[in-house]
Amino acid sequence: MDILFLLVPFSVVLALLIVGLLAWAVWSGQFEDVDKEGERILDDQT
Repeated sequence: MDILFLLVPFSVVLALLIVGLLAWAVWSGQFEDVDKEGERILDDQT
């Protein structure tokens, strides 16, 4: 039972960290043009 006092706050901090990293990725423009990389392989530029 004592381990819950360690694991619950650790999981909350981990979840907040993951949400923070996702928010940073969205705000920094990581998902702005996801179709460009998929179409880049089809370009005929050598």
